Amino acid sequence: MLSRHRAGSAAAVLLITLGSVVPGAGASAVPSAPGGQVRHIHQRGTAEYQPTGTGTGVPAALSTEIPHRHGDDARVSAAAGADRTLAPAGATRAALTRSATTPAPPPPPGVIRTPRLLTSFDGINHRQQRTANNGNQFSLEPPDQALCVGNGHVVEAVNDAFRVYAANGTGQTGVVDLNTFFGYPPAINRSTGVFGPEITDPVCLYDPTTRRFFLVVLTLGTTRDGDFTGQNQLDIAVTGDPTGVWKTYSVDATDDGRNGTPVHPNCPCIGDYPHIGVDAYGFYLTTNEYAFFGDEYNSAQVYAFSKRALARGDADVLVTQFDTTAADAGRNGFTLWPAQSPSTGDYDRSQKGTAYFLSSNAAEEATGTDDYVSDSIVTWSLTNTRSLDSARPAVRLHDTRVGVHRYSLPPLADQKAGPAPLAECLNTPACATVLLGAPDPLAPETLSRLDSNDTRMQQVTYTGGRLYGALDTAVPAGGATKAGIGWYIVQPRSSSSSVHASLLRQGQLGLAGSHLIYPAIGVTAEGHGVMAFTLTGGGYYPSAAYAAFDGHAGAGAIYLAKAGVGPQDGFSGYRAFNDPPRPRWGDYGATAVDGHRIWIASEYIGQRCTLSQYVADPFGSCGGTRTALANWGTRISLIKP
Repeated sequence: MLSRHRAGSAAAVLLITLGSVVPGAGASAVPSAPGGQVRHIHQRGTAEYQPTGTGTGVPAALSTEIPHRHGDDARVSAAAGADRTLAPAGATRAALTRSATTPAPPPPPGVIRTPRLLTSFDGINHRQQRTANNGNQFSLEPPDQALCVGNGHVVEAVNDAFRVYAANGTGQTGVVDLNTFFGYPPAINRSTGVFGPEITDPVCLYDPTTRRFFLVVLTLGTTRDGDFTGQNQLDIAVTGDPTGVWKTYSVDATDDGRNGTPVHPNCPCIGDYPHIGVDAYGFYLTTNEYAFFGDEYNSAQVYAFSKRALARGDADVLVTQFDTTAADAGRNGFTLWPAQSPSTGDYDRSQKGTAYFLSSNAAEEATGTDDYVSDSIVTWSLTNTRSLDSARPAVRLHDTRVGVHRYSLPPLADQKAGPAPLAECLNTPACATVLLGAPDPLAPETLSRLDSNDTRMQQVTYTGGRLYGALDTAVPAGGATKAGIGWYIVQPRSSSSSVHASLLRQGQLGLAGSHLIYPAIGVTAEGHGVMAFTLTGGGYYPSAAYAAFDGHAGAGAIYLAKAGVGPQDGFSGYRAFNDPPRPRWGDYGATAVDGHRIWIASEYIGQRCTLSQYVADPFGSCGGTRTALANWGTRISLIKP
């Protein structure tokens, strides 16, 4: 992910990771549908798990380990580290259990269910992704965790690796890098120095109607020498068996007229921060569109497909693209998150099929100012989605604002002090010389505070006629301003020409002395839910946590799925690699509803080691638990709400 203004695209990598991208072959435009432009995309090929060898994880020369970013990526926005927030009132007090098995205090009135942790296991960690494909990978932060569950499979994808698990955590596949999975050359061939495409921002879902898994990534093109070309595309993979063969499609996101794309200002552009959802008829993909070689932001883009055409593996599929420039009462749309539903009975079939999205509008991309404060969120509807199955889709996009309590940019999140061998190495001339080739001229390094996201909407669920969403915000907790969560339950109503929405419930979740960051809400068809997030603070290492969440009363008591055992100690938090540093975390967590149970996934730190263990042979591996440059991990848990 880039600076705050491009949170999501190209994860902070320890070098750029790209090669030539093959655009969707033969893409062509057809006349625009009402409110959107329609064009053809064609099946690109297949993707599948392929076993690969494991590298050592020992850092190569930093010229092929640390990214040389373009445009906004070449520097970090001052806003990324500034605490410029105004704390909203009314933060919810939450009690925290010290372990998942210790009973929680009574939940607030109306929260009638106490969630039970059924199973929990480690997902992909940084070492596994860096050493995949014989080590022909880059050091990446953050993981940008994708999670989808169905047909007895638990699928996880991160920057930049993929694995399928059984429900008990047993691997049904090994860890494979996403370049190999999608059939691209390695991110970097460390024998020849040739770059391949950079893949980033993985997202996935399981659709209960078609019984298909959908996995989407943003793929950025470079030359063989690693220079960006401006070409980028959204790669879509679809399958019924995630351990088998997936059919793949590519949607060009440059929007400069190539491959049937519209011509937008400041392009070629990048389709940043993709997210996906479904309704009864359609599959939806949204992006934030930025100039590829500049700082300009255009607006959120919405892509609508027939999900049955994708599920069938049709050779030719229509996509309808909407541009949300000035759509929100003159503001540009930003991070429209499409809704997912837990069951086929939850879709809104009125208006010949209606899909929903939520977004917030406090970010600079929407307002044109850097205040990051708002008292409204936005509900979007896409109507007549049944027409996506026809030869002439005629879907229409509508939006309306919903008034909420003020939310604002959260402060950086601190973490419990502990051994941070990368920071200690950078502060030790002999060790820094081994790592950097010279002593760190910017020493001393200090333990970083974690990026707490901005105010963009996170995962959205539609069930029982209600939309559920959450975002990161500043909250008052224990007499201080902390990073916390704003959550919303909205009841939308669509007509053929507009959408209306009522706010049913809202709240803000905070914890004295700690921070709650990167929320994701999952809700069953019965209205029982869980909200996952990372918990960190002066008394906690970054931990995988969750809260009870009820469809009527909202968020309740907080629990730990797995406590972190050490501090985050990754390259993006230190000046030697990024000055000023931006300690990357999250971008997003994930939930996936599986019948009456909910899977959650969050980033956490599952290892710790001392400097002496770090400098042992092999350098930086700490007994095979991390790499020299990063130590993030992911935790996957099954909850019965």
